[in-house]
Amino acid sequence: MKDCQEFGLLLNERQKLFDMDIVPYEQLNTLIKEFEPYQNLWIAASDWLKWQEIWMENPLVSFDANQIENMTADIHKAISHCVKIFKENPKMIAIAVTIKDQIEAFKPYIGVIQALRCPGIKNRHFEELNKKTGIQMALTPTLSFKTLLVLNIMKHKETVKTVADTAAKEFLIESTLDKMMTDWKTITMDILPYKDTDKYIMKISDEIITFLDDDLLKTQHLSFSPFKAVFESQIDEWEAKLRLVQEVIALWVEVQKQWMYLEPIFATEDINRLLPAESRKFNTMERNLERIMGNARDCPYVIITCADKILLSTLKECLLILETIKKDLSDYLETKRMIFPRFFFLSNDELLEIIVQSKHIQAIQPYLKKCFENMKELRFENPDLRITRMYSAEYEEVVLRPTIYPEGNVEDWLGQVEDAMRNTLREIIGEALEIIEMTPRKEWVYMWPGQVVLCGGQIHWTAHVEESITNNTLPDYYNYMLLHLEELQKLIRGPQTEVQRLMLEAVMTIEIHAKDVLYKLIQERLININEFEWISQLRYYWIDNKDLKIRAINAEFPYEYEYLGNNGRLVITPLTERCYLTLISALHLKFGGALTGPAGTGKTETTKDLAKVFAIQCVVFNCSDQLNFQSMGKFFKGLASTGAWACFDEFNRINIEVLSVVAHQIMTIQKAQQIRANKFLFEEIELTLKQSCAVFVTMNPGYAGRTELPDNLKALFRPVAMMVPNYALIAEISLFSYGFVDAANLARKISTTFKLSSEQLSTQEHYDFGMYAVKTVIAAAGNLKREQKDLEEDQICLRALKNVNVSKFLKDDLKLFNDIVSDLFPGIIEKPVDYGILETGIRRSIKQMGLEDVDDFVRKVVQLYETTLMRNGLMLVGLTSSGKTEVSDKQLMR
Repeated sequence: MKDCQEFGLLLNERQKLFDMDIVPYEQLNTLIKEFEPYQNLWIAASDWLKWQEIWMENPLVSFDANQIENMTADIHKAISHCVKIFKENPKMIAIAVTIKDQIEAFKPYIGVIQALRCPGIKNRHFEELNKKTGIQMALTPTLSFKTLLVLNIMKHKETVKTVADTAAKEFLIESTLDKMMTDWKTITMDILPYKDTDKYIMKISDEIITFLDDDLLKTQHLSFSPFKAVFESQIDEWEAKLRLVQEVIALWVEVQKQWMYLEPIFATEDINRLLPAESRKFNTMERNLERIMGNARDCPYVIITCADKILLSTLKECLLILETIKKDLSDYLETKRMIFPRFFFLSNDELLEIIVQSKHIQAIQPYLKKCFENMKELRFENPDLRITRMYSAEYEEVVLRPTIYPEGNVEDWLGQVEDAMRNTLREIIGEALEIIEMTPRKEWVYMWPGQVVLCGGQIHWTAHVEESITNNTLPDYYNYMLLHLEELQKLIRGPQTEVQRLMLEAVMTIEIHAKDVLYKLIQERLININEFEWISQLRYYWIDNKDLKIRAINAEFPYEYEYLGNNGRLVITPLTERCYLTLISALHLKFGGALTGPAGTGKTETTKDLAKVFAIQCVVFNCSDQLNFQSMGKFFKGLASTGAWACFDEFNRINIEVLSVVAHQIMTIQKAQQIRANKFLFEEIELTLKQSCAVFVTMNPGYAGRTELPDNLKALFRPVAMMVPNYALIAEISLFSYGFVDAANLARKISTTFKLSSEQLSTQEHYDFGMYAVKTVIAAAGNLKREQKDLEEDQICLRALKNVNVSKFLKDDLKLFNDIVSDLFPGIIEKPVDYGILETGIRRSIKQMGLEDVDDFVRKVVQLYETTLMRNGLMLVGLTSSGKTEVSDKQLMR
């Protein structure tokens, strides 16, 4: 019929081709439709009879039991459909019902057949079935389900299913174990050459470590299974093997890490000569490691090489040797630090580098800045490498007295450098004071290093103020100081070197404060040098023409002669003075100082500047929650032995557990200071104690992640609350020191600009109108003052304000800012900046990069260039696709 139907369709196509009438052959289609149910019944019945015979008569091992359920369901569905269709045909419905009944009768057998053909069922399971059912059976090539029916297997249906379920669970365990074992047979580690040597290192990828952890977890899950009994010994053995591999890998990585750290150290002849016993230990360990690496190269399979208890014990032995060597090395470095305590401020790696390079004397240069406050370089004269001069970071040159021959160990001759530094400054101060009265000040300031000019001027000022108080001539000396400041300002406006300019700015900052103090004394009508208004000031005294002392209230401190270079001084405001007095009182009583306040209030800078007053090294340390008490202890050893100060910035970020130990460490030092001990025990080590050492901390309360200080730690510090600084006063004194005549008026305008901007402009996360921004504007104004001689002072300040701020403002805020500065600087004509060459270069680069030459984009590049001149770091803020990356492109910036 199908063939006839297809032939009919072909005839219809040909009839269309010849434009003949198309014969529909409707009777054929009707016949096919009527025949279809009979065909379905026939096929379903035939399939059922065939498969039933296979499943019942054939051996169980000869067919797939998993397909029985689906095939039975499909045939049952087809037969059920036939039963509905043939309701009116008794003969056909009788056939359909017969087949359906057979299927219904067969359905209970399906579960038992599938259970008996479960993939995990083994001979042991059939033996168990034999015992429980009493039926003797085994999965042989001849066993059929019909045979089992005869033996009444259906009576034990539930027993068969229970045993089969157990077999399936056991099979899952077995499969998982087999898969893990098979997978690990192919996993290898990488054995790579180490640098340019003939040695090798082992590398295991993170994927393998993750894979190992996952397999260990899987094995643990298997060991918790209630069906593990058959495989218990195998599971335990595999888990032990994986744990051994894990332990070996962890130990191997640690040994290798320690070896890679120590290998370059012991590769040098100097260390082998200095530490012969440790070198021998290291060589022994290295031979063991080379043997292990050789075995790993021959057999890189992880499960074979790493699952070795002998390897584990060898690695443990290697690690023990390495840790012993590290401890011996640390003890050796400790002896170096005890001889030259400033080495405590260097890391072990840095100190080792110095020792390794000890034959190359000049290798010490990069580390001088960490050992001294502001000594960046030493000059070594050929051919004997005699040390004759020291240089600050600003390249101020000071000739050492006496010169030093770097002989012996580095820690010995560095100690001589320290002594020479102190002696040099003491002698130069004495020489400067001898001629200060007879030499015009404008000549005298250029004759000496900046530090000597500052403290010499302070000694001279102290002596003259006390003389004026005694003789009641303070107004006369005040007038002299005004003339002196005018002379200094003329000097700073004239041509000078960078070092001279920095020195003059620092001198003017201090002299302005001295003038203000003098004015205050005149207002108070002082007649006695013991009155509080005078003794509360920092006073410098040159005692017996050989030593400098600093006094404040009832406290006296020695000048420590640490070389400070020429890196400027802090503007002293009433807030700074109060802070100084509190800290000096704390130092006198051998306490520390705790400065608390928001960011930008001068906590750290005030501490550093007070250290400059006493010429003491001040080490600033940025704290974090990663600090431990061992590293803090090392730091405190350095402070106590060198007499330096430490300023722990953001001290309350340290964890509370560490702070409790730190409290005990600081208390130990302070108690030794209070009894004026020269030596004391610190963490079971006897240290030399210098009385000048002190600990200061700064804290920023209210920030996330900050810790409340324990009470026993609070008791060791005198608290100082740092409020918002006086922007106008700081700006005025800074501008005056840069040579501005109308400093007071300009400072008021700058501080008012920031005040109004913070009030009127929108709130943005990247806006900053605090002390940092004010200082940047003042520094920019100072640079413009030196570079743009033809600009008026108002024009300079206006340009500085715009250069610093305009680039960060949003479009609407820029209009408001321009309105603010136009009100504060009325009638000021801005002189346009000529960016001719720069702008031409930018536009050329834009075209080379295939970008559009847009004026706004060019302006942003120029602003970025200007910002890089004023800031050490910067951040580009903007929406996606606003040009941030392109503006900062290397080619464009070049």
